[in-house]
Amino acid sequence: MRPMTKDVMLLLMACVSIYACNQKSSGHEVAHTSTRPNVLFITVDDLRPQLGCYGDTIVKSPNIDQLAGQGILFERAYCQQALCGPSRTSFLTGLRPGTIGVNNLRKHFRSVRPGIITLPQLFKQNGYVTKSLFKVFHLVGFAPKVWGNMDDSLSWSEPSWLPSRSAWGPYGDSIYQAHYQKCLEKGPVGYQNIPRSLAYEAPGIADDQLSDGETALEAINFLGDHKNDPFFLAVGFYKPHLPFVAPKKYWDLYDRSQLRLPNNQYSPKGAPGYAVADTKELRSYVNIPKEGQFSDLLKGNLLHGYLASISYIDAQVGLILEKLETLGLRENTIVVLLGDHGYQIGEHDMWCKKHTNFEMATRAPLIISAPGQQRGVKTSSLTELIDIYPTIAELANLHPPDDLDGLSLMPLLQNPELNLKAHAKSSYPRGPGIGHSIRTNRYRLTKWLNQQDSVVAYELYDHQVDPQENVSVAYDPGYQSILESLSKMLDN
Repeated sequence: MRPMTKDVMLLLMACVSIYACNQKSSGHEVAHTSTRPNVLFITVDDLRPQLGCYGDTIVKSPNIDQLAGQGILFERAYCQQALCGPSRTSFLTGLRPGTIGVNNLRKHFRSVRPGIITLPQLFKQNGYVTKSLFKVFHLVGFAPKVWGNMDDSLSWSEPSWLPSRSAWGPYGDSIYQAHYQKCLEKGPVGYQNIPRSLAYEAPGIADDQLSDGETALEAINFLGDHKNDPFFLAVGFYKPHLPFVAPKKYWDLYDRSQLRLPNNQYSPKGAPGYAVADTKELRSYVNIPKEGQFSDLLKGNLLHGYLASISYIDAQVGLILEKLETLGLRENTIVVLLGDHGYQIGEHDMWCKKHTNFEMATRAPLIISAPGQQRGVKTSSLTELIDIYPTIAELANLHPPDDLDGLSLMPLLQNPELNLKAHAKSSYPRGPGIGHSIRTNRYRLTKWLNQQDSVVAYELYDHQVDPQENVSVAYDPGYQSILESLSKMLDN
């Protein structure tokens, strides 16, 4: 081969220069590309799989739906405990709550297992810039007022960031600030005296005047600042967690006459009373009655606010994904979006309380979009949120700890038709002690134990005939062999 002449070299350099200019003029910045994939890890608090990509025809979620079209959607992903702190600890460590010893909002996993390597910590140890924005671990508050700090400094290259904006609109925030001062007069603010305000509000304000909109802008700033670094950016959105506050334009997306409340607003027949959560949390908000039945108007407002909050978060997700595209980072970034657990908006007469073992509480949305993987596919294979850790590690060619409880979902990314797992497990401490639940393709069994680990009750739901889990058949003679089989599976 003849050596390249000076004229040819100049021509090639000119072509590269023209290409770069064209990229910039088309709105695309040119970023350094790395052989190591970036990770954008988006957690959405209290988001159940009520999204267009999951088949919902009412909710407006175009950006998350578009993300699902760029990756794989897990139709049956389950959390390991339907409570923010334990669930997040679980999927960020790849360990079940029982393994790690954390099943409440007050115990930090480092106090039990100080040597654990978390998912972001694994990336940090491998040269990535790791950053947490808002609620990733159970970090709750609005700077500088924090009342729930279960963050993990070992996981992050830079200090975790909290928004300064409130989760309430202007009117609600004035009530919140007054309540906060009253709480301070009685002592430190914590879970025993969390200040509350309006349960829902539709202020006519810009997106970034609320904490989640501010979080999206901070994510955009991070991407611009670190476009030439390998990064693990964790963005934790607070909505659609209570309060259901979203700018009015998102409320206006919905016609109240088309919104339908669930048709099973009653406790499941045959289930023990403690299997169902109360409405204590919701009733602590100032515009919610302290006792008695909720009116249909109030129920409609709550549903409307929940959906508006989903659409508000969807818009923030869209802003971040758009920035990835603009920076030229999208094709080299693993994007994960998940809810930390499900939610109940009237099902079994439970309002906004997820602390149960029911399907609506434990099933969560999960989408993974990764370079070189299939796009726009769905899998109905049972999966668990603890499977995220080994999956993302494998996608990034990193070696996770050997003792993880989760399984890599890579086989499903390559063949969504596989049945990777026979069951998914979750648990929740309630009533006499704790309820352990197992979900198979057809059944859900929950075994209730007392403090002495003796069985005190069972729930068994046959999803083939009862997908809403309205009637427990645990003591139906025709299901005894199924109950015994599932009980043994649950114990293993």
